[in-house]
Amino acid sequence: MRPTSISVLIVAGLAAAAVGWLLLSFSYSNLPDLPWSPVIVLGVLAVAEGLLAQNTAARIQRKPGAPRVDALAVARYVALAKASSLVGAISVGFSAGLLAWLAMEPTEAAHSDIPVAVGGVITAAALIGAALWLERACRIPEQPDSKDADDSDRPTGLL
Repeated sequence: MRPTSISVLIVAGLAAAAVGWLLLSFSYSNLPDLPWSPVIVLGVLAVAEGLLAQNTAARIQRKPGAPRVDALAVARYVALAKASSLVGAISVGFSAGLLAWLAMEPTEAAHSDIPVAVGGVITAAALIGAALWLERACRIPEQPDSKDADDSDRPTGLL
């Protein structure tokens, strides 16, 4: 598996921002107040993945007191991290699009929805950070080369 591409996350976020902007510009008067539930869910996911990243890093690095790591579990964590970073990018873009539109709308209803949009941007960004941290925590640490010192000028990573 390859590491998550930051450019893919940026493109997904920008596309979601455009969708959020267009959705609100055409239908804001027909929508109820923005709910807090997505913000709470994104926050809980970010905290859970952050804790999982911390635990996984300790297990992979074989820190004292940490149990052995299951390779299949780590593969699942990487899949979770890659999916979560994409969901976070889409959510941060969508929330940013909503926030930009709400900030320019002069109505009181729009201004009352701004805290929800700000919370969405913050928690989605936290989810991206936690997901990328989890993905990094799942990497196998490089082992020092135990060959003779004569090979020290040889480039690393090559056989």
